Amino acid sequence: MASVIEVKELSKKYRISKPEKQADTFAGTILKGLKQPFDNLRQIHGLSQVGEDDESIFWALKDVSFNVNEGEVLGIIGHNGAGKSTLLKILSRITEPTAGEVRIYGRVAALLEVGTGFHPELTGRENVYMNGTILGMTKKEIDRKFDAIVDFSGVEKHLDTVVKFYSSGMKVRLGFAVAAHLEPEVLIIDEVLAVGDAEFQSKCLGKMESVAKNGRTIIFVSHDLGAIQSLCPKSILLHRGLLTHYDNSDVVVSAYLNKSLTSNDAQDFSNRFGNGNIKILAAEITDESGNKLSEVQTGQKFSIQISYASEKYNQLPPFTYFHVFCKSHSGVKLFVLSSKYSISDMISSLNSNGRIRCEVESLPLLPGNYHIDICCKLSEDTEDYVYDALKLNVISGRFPGYSRLPNNTAGSFLIKQSWSSS
Repeated sequence: MASVIEVKELSKKYRISKPEKQADTFAGTILKGLKQPFDNLRQIHGLSQVGEDDESIFWALKDVSFNVNEGEVLGIIGHNGAGKSTLLKILSRITEPTAGEVRIYGRVAALLEVGTGFHPELTGRENVYMNGTILGMTKKEIDRKFDAIVDFSGVEKHLDTVVKFYSSGMKVRLGFAVAAHLEPEVLIIDEVLAVGDAEFQSKCLGKMESVAKNGRTIIFVSHDLGAIQSLCPKSILLHRGLLTHYDNSDVVVSAYLNKSLTSNDAQDFSNRFGNGNIKILAAEITDESGNKLSEVQTGQKFSIQISYASEKYNQLPPFTYFHVFCKSHSGVKLFVLSSKYSISDMISSLNSNGRIRCEVESLPLLPGNYHIDICCKLSEDTEDYVYDALKLNVISGRFPGYSRLPNNTAGSFLIKQSWSSS
């Protein structure tokens, strides 16, 4: 099978600005101002003379090589800052590599950010035509596919509303619909599934599967490891600009999760996305008395406490919800704890910063290592979503209806039970 994408020893470096030393006297400030033009000239001259060991140099990618064949769906995973977005921008010809080469055979459509290519002062209808034209479609082609694009996006009621009034979810639905109907040879998608609701995510996955079956190639970046495993036969793992794994997706996801479990950055919330109007600051697992737990027994009562803050709101608006997703070691979502779906009354008004708690009466999981994502949403918009915010280490304990626990081959969950005969 012919290669559609060939990446050979690809590298990209950036120069990081260093903080300037500030003068601490008035005379020093005057002298610094007089010397500034000469310092600027010296800096400009030095841009082309930066050595490999210069501390201002940052390698976003370093010697990355891989091939993607026609009709393949390749997943790309890695923590924030691993180089995923830089790689996609080079593949999309948005930025040039520092070294190495990329060869792509065929038309490329890329959906890298929410609302990319949309003009906020134009309506949804006008943006479909503008965005489609930017992506290489003719007006006749857009006319022919217009109804299908609108139907897929689900924003027909707001089609003649200017896009600046769209939510982030509406923008990404419309953007994905245009890109998906371009029928490119190569479709590049960066984390768009994280914005839409469950129904739209299912539609996107179905569309990508359909595109792949038609012989087109897909590059898919996502933190949703379950989607990566179900959609992508092969994946690559990037870590600090290096390609560390290139194998079938189950192997790569396992390597990614093993690296996460052995790291010490559980509270380093760098692996996240959202508009940032409300931010998750910290989270911890505690017992009934509020003591922090490093492990939880099967059947034990425990709580998850989440600290948050907002610089935009004095009080959090109505329809602000917090969600806690528990994932298996392979990245499959097992259950959700959510203030949106709880029958108990959520605090009616939350301050701009504070802490909320979700209490679990009895943990129904078998012993093992699990991951927890934490999300804050305002209606449909994602304010903050933190991947692997916590590691849930479950050890053996007592569970109602069980005299002893089964082994892990029995599954993940325990159900309260009783047996009788008649």
